[in-house]
Amino acid sequence: MHWLDTLKFDENGLIPAIAQDRDTGRILMMAWQNREALELTAKTGKGVYYSRSRGKLWHKGETSGHTQIVHEIRTDCDADVITLIITQIGGIACHTGRESCFYQKLDVERGEWLAVDEVIKNPDEIYGTHDTVNRPAIKAQGTSAQTVLAELDKILHERKSADKDSSYVASLYHKGLNKILEKVGEESTEAIVAAKELQLVRALAKDDNEARADVVYEVADVWFHSLVALHQLGLSSDDVLAELGRRFGLSGINEKNSRTN
Repeated sequence: MHWLDTLKFDENGLIPAIAQDRDTGRILMMAWQNREALELTAKTGKGVYYSRSRGKLWHKGETSGHTQIVHEIRTDCDADVITLIITQIGGIACHTGRESCFYQKLDVERGEWLAVDEVIKNPDEIYGTHDTVNRPAIKAQGTSAQTVLAELDKILHERKSADKDSSYVASLYHKGLNKILEKVGEESTEAIVAAKELQLVRALAKDDNEARADVVYEVADVWFHSLVALHQLGLSSDDVLAELGRRFGLSGINEKNSRTN
């Protein structure tokens, strides 16, 4: 019998996975895994989980760089919970910028939860302006697009020479252009699916807030992985912005003629 078949996944094909620091024993986070996520975790030695809200796999640290090196995978006596013994790259497991997601302690006398762990790094510095807690709401942000792209260019350039185990992006660079382009293709497909879903939601006259957020999220993935591909080829967002600037003010017909003449 395959080792995955001995586990008790729930009716949705999921099993809770607890990430525990190998050195301190502290519980860092809890997420969900399906068979594919758990198998990938075992195969790659990296934390891979399943997002119930997005309905897809997510590689821990794919945007933040805070990946997880998995040293051991354990299950309990009922085989319905997984524990991953990990090293947390960057020392931050929580999207709030803290070491652990379990940073709130119950004050029994006051009957309230108190945040007792410090924020190691501002979440905006980790994730940019993406609001993970309130993801369905699309909010206007003050940060200019060029500033965001410039920061991304800087980070992507740095990670080209980083150790392959230090971040998701560094691992992509190590795998080469074909793997990066494969990711661009995958993310493009997911963006198309999200766009069609938004169209359907609107056709049914339903609340489209979450579907709109999904489109933005998936297109951001396409842009991000396209930037990774550009840097792999020795280019950057500046080259694309320059081309867009050249096209600005040109009609589509004139722009096409300018490329063929």
